[in-house]
Amino acid sequence: MSRIETQHSRLGMVPWPDEDGAQYVAKGYWEGRGLAEYLYDESIADDDATCLVDGQMRMSYRDLRARVDGAACRLRGLGLRTDDRVVVQLPNCWEFVVLMAACFRLGVIPVMAQPAHRHLEIANMADLTEAKALVVPDTVKDFDHQAMARKIAASTPSVDHVVVAGGDVWAGNIDLRAICEPISNADAVELDRIAPNADAAALFLLSGGTTGRPKLIPRTHNDYAYMIRRAAEICRIGPDTVYLAVHPVAHGFTMAGPGILGTLISGGRVVIARSAAPERAFAAIEAERVTMTTLVPASVRRWLEHRGSDRRHDLSSLRLVQVGGARFSPEVARRVPPAFGCTVQQAYGMSEGLFCLTRPSDSSEVAYHTQGRPICPDDELLVVDDHGEPVASGEQGMLLTRGPYTPRGYYRAAELNAEAFAPGGWYRTGDLVRLRRDGNLVVEGRTKDVINRGGEKVSAEELEEIIEQLDGVRMVAAVGIPDPLLGERVSIYVVPVPGKEITLDGIRTSLEQVGLARYKIPEQLVLVDELPTTALGKTDKKALRAGFAVAQDHANR
Repeated sequence: MSRIETQHSRLGMVPWPDEDGAQYVAKGYWEGRGLAEYLYDESIADDDATCLVDGQMRMSYRDLRARVDGAACRLRGLGLRTDDRVVVQLPNCWEFVVLMAACFRLGVIPVMAQPAHRHLEIANMADLTEAKALVVPDTVKDFDHQAMARKIAASTPSVDHVVVAGGDVWAGNIDLRAICEPISNADAVELDRIAPNADAAALFLLSGGTTGRPKLIPRTHNDYAYMIRRAAEICRIGPDTVYLAVHPVAHGFTMAGPGILGTLISGGRVVIARSAAPERAFAAIEAERVTMTTLVPASVRRWLEHRGSDRRHDLSSLRLVQVGGARFSPEVARRVPPAFGCTVQQAYGMSEGLFCLTRPSDSSEVAYHTQGRPICPDDELLVVDDHGEPVASGEQGMLLTRGPYTPRGYYRAAELNAEAFAPGGWYRTGDLVRLRRDGNLVVEGRTKDVINRGGEKVSAEELEEIIEQLDGVRMVAAVGIPDPLLGERVSIYVVPVPGKEITLDGIRTSLEQVGLARYKIPEQLVLVDELPTTALGKTDKKALRAGFAVAQDHANR
């Protein structure tokens, strides 16, 4: 067994086959550099150029590197070493960027959680990864993340530290802002010596629609760096780019599509926004002369609506708006260029790897009607029918993929990997697509039981498992119902135990007490005597969705 295979085996990772890895190196996809090394390449930008803006905080490349070194040294002082894991749950803030880069520099592996996650999700991540630390904000939207983290730390043997971002850090916890104070280059010499191997895991991403046991995706320095660099090249990012991050910074799209990291390794400037609200985003675009941003379709609609009634802000600097995370209608896509004076770019991808983009030079037909084509010549696509056989060109089928930045397995998940990956290392995306003759994909739907609520993926299976344990619930089915703003909302069909009263408010309260993320909590309850089933005895969710559509049709007459 090779050194790389030994390391991957120890970490619970599935390695690429040696011959594939050698090919990716030979073709220049894998450069053998840690992610942090790209940030320290002084040729990308002037040291004094502003690279990060968050409210009143303005940071130059020199400042960023000094803060990253300071954070890496202090994390090392806490006992964190290469391959140790830390669960990171932070809102949009400059501290996230510094901490993430410090972890890359040190070889510590951040596990990317979302601010919306609660006790159940964070505890499961910490347990599976044997995390040494939890990094959280103090309070966000009246939720006390610090209290939650302390509770999780008390019940998770591996967790030694709770690190907190904010102005109210409890005694016994560690102040993240103090961790991120700058140090001199002389104090950081040791960091160069212990730089992580590029074949090692750089971070763990959480799969969309993760069930109770989290599906974690290990991304190596080599594969993630290639994806970011190539996406940045396609998007024409350079020192004149000003990227506005409005959606959660731990989302792969915002962070690396090419996003925050792609902008920083290209010498541009990142502007952190606390929300995608158009009132605030438009002011930031005007003030910072933003050239590029990333949105989900629901945000695009809100921006278009606001722009139609309020044209006070100068948005003339905007050159590119990326849209992904959910289906984007051509009718809405074609409204973006005239409303904002920029190019619209569709994106399709997944934390598991494959990333597709339309190109800025593409025709409007491609830009409005497709989700783009793979960013790498060696991204392999296979569209198959229900029996696993390739479909004819242009026909709909399930997409399988593999390539230089699509990992070959989830972390510590042998049974899941046997289901999610086909022989030969093909990842079963669960998405129904059409592959056009010009190489662009059209995403038609999905086979996986996942509800896409405004770009946030909700596992119906996870939700059903939790609700079935509630008093008075005999059976439950969770489905996505169409919504013009979010794409889908979470609806549940419940068969109650005879004599028991079931209410939506009661279920929502119970799920909040369990510690389930708010975006997963159902927004509609339908009580039924029984759930429809297929010929194989499985719940017929197509029938449930069809029933909802019929009911809506009657209601609108």
